[in-house]
Amino acid sequence: MAWTRDDMAARAAKELRDGFYVNLGIGIPTLVANMIPEGMTVTLQSENGMLGMGPFPFEGEEDADLINAGKQTITDLPQTSYFSSADSFGMIRGGHINLSILGGMEVAENGDLANWMVPGKMVKGMGGAMDLVAGVKRVVVVMDHCDRSGASKVKKACSLPLTGKGVVDLLITDLGVFEIDKQAGRAALIELARGVTLDEITAKTEASFSVALR
Repeated sequence: MAWTRDDMAARAAKELRDGFYVNLGIGIPTLVANMIPEGMTVTLQSENGMLGMGPFPFEGEEDADLINAGKQTITDLPQTSYFSSADSFGMIRGGHINLSILGGMEVAENGDLANWMVPGKMVKGMGGAMDLVAGVKRVVVVMDHCDRSGASKVKKACSLPLTGKGVVDLLITDLGVFEIDKQAGRAALIELARGVTLDEITAKTEASFSVALR
C-alpha cells in the first residue's frame, strides 16, 4: 500500500500554521485548499492576483471568472482581494508568503527541484514556479515517488531542467516524507506512508538519505 493523492495532500496540510499566507501549486497541492484544519486561519494566494481563495466549488456552482493560477475554478471569501499579477509577484518575491506547496517532476537529495518541463515537450514557460522557490520562506513538494516506468523521481541529481537549486525543505511522496537540510545538502526520511516498509522505500529511491523516523 501507499498514500493516495488525498493522503499526500492531507500530510501537506499538516505543514500549515495559523496566520500563514500560502501558495498552492498545480496538481496534488490544490487539494490542500479543502483540508485546512477547522479553526485555523490560512490565507491562500494565487499568482494571477488573488488573496484569500476559498475551497473548490460544488458541481454546478462554478463561476468561470473565478480561477486560480492553474485555471481551475475556485471560490472567493468575504475577505478576498484582487490585484494585478505584478502586485502578486511582488508579494512572492518580497518574501511575504510563508509557505508554498508545489508539485514536482524530480527532487534531488540536496533540495534541487525540477517541476516545469520535460525536454522535447511543448511548454508555455516556467510560470511562477521560479519565483515561488526563490521568494517563499518554506517550500514543500508533493509528488509520486516513481514515474510511470517505475524509475525513482527522488534523485541523486536532477536530470530535468531545474526550477531552483537547493530550494526544497520537505518532500512528501506516496511512499514517505523526507526532510531536506539545504545547507548540508542531505535528505532524511522522517515518515513512512501507510503500509510502506523501509526496505521498499530504500529500493525505490535513487537518492542517498539518512533515516530519522518519528
